[in-house]
Amino acid sequence: MFENKGNSNTNIENLGEFGLIDHLTKNFKIKQKSTIKGIGDDAAVISCDSEKELIISTDLLLEGVHFDLSYMPLKHLGYKAVIVNLSDVYAMNAEPSQITVSIAVSNRFPVEALEELYAGIEAAAKIYNVDVIGGDTTSSTTGLLISITAIGTVNKGEAIYRNGAKENDLLVVTGDLGAAYMGLQVLEREKEVFKVNPNSQPDLEPYSYLVERQLKPEARKDISNLLKELDVKPTSMIDISDGLSSEIIHICKNSKVGCNLFEDKIPLDPQVVSTCEEFNLDSATIALSGGEDYELLFTIKTEDYPKIKANPHLTVIGHITDEKEGMHLISRAGTKIPLIARGWNALKNNG
Repeated sequence: MFENKGNSNTNIENLGEFGLIDHLTKNFKIKQKSTIKGIGDDAAVISCDSEKELIISTDLLLEGVHFDLSYMPLKHLGYKAVIVNLSDVYAMNAEPSQITVSIAVSNRFPVEALEELYAGIEAAAKIYNVDVIGGDTTSSTTGLLISITAIGTVNKGEAIYRNGAKENDLLVVTGDLGAAYMGLQVLEREKEVFKVNPNSQPDLEPYSYLVERQLKPEARKDISNLLKELDVKPTSMIDISDGLSSEIIHICKNSKVGCNLFEDKIPLDPQVVSTCEEFNLDSATIALSGGEDYELLFTIKTEDYPKIKANPHLTVIGHITDEKEGMHLISRAGTKIPLIARGWNALKNNG
């Protein structure tokens, strides 16, 4: 029988998603020699032969928590569900090869709706060259739930973890940040307008980039090859799914280092800047906390800077410091502000 430890209950919101994972899995010990990396990175790493390692990652998307079907087309949802998993594989410097798809669905969905969902999954599998090899379906009383597991491979010893950053390494991001979150704000605003006036037709053209980044994100499958061409091997890497500040803190805590992140170096699309002004939001704060960008954040040795400095896909946004110096944001005014994980928390009541 399980032991009853009394009535002192801890609210899971207080721990947050990653705190809860750490708390629940702290007693799990690795017993298999084939387990190279278990819980605590973008994906697990398993030794499969003398040349390759297997990369496995899984994500759960729940209606009403991760997506809203009032503005998320089912085909886009299927596509996005695949992308969020493949992004974790790319963050390990690996190449995805297979996925499994499991869904729980209520009887409000006709077969045709699920065909749309799977058409999106099929499109993503085709573009990213992965096979759908199985999964499960069951009924749901609370709406739609999608769970996808992604499997990939990497040459032995070439997986990149969160714990390899060293003092003086440079912090680098791909692409630009904050667009997906602002796309969500635009869609939420139009949803409220529609509730008041169902005959209104939203004009999303001025926000096309933002909406696309929210509804149909892409994973950075190009970055691994780009870095190989540039002869650069990151010392640590993570994908940006929960906001830049949260991901930097993950790298710093795992690597036992500090950092200085420069606000004026954070790459922002002009559409993000103008829409933030329209919504009276600070664009840097949105980039730090927004999430769902599915760009990659990594660290490189200082001597590799000349190899990447002219590349339009990569931006140096800061550097790694000694752990005792802590994690800081250097504002445009030069003020040093402690970096706090304000990224999206799936366990928080966001209502």
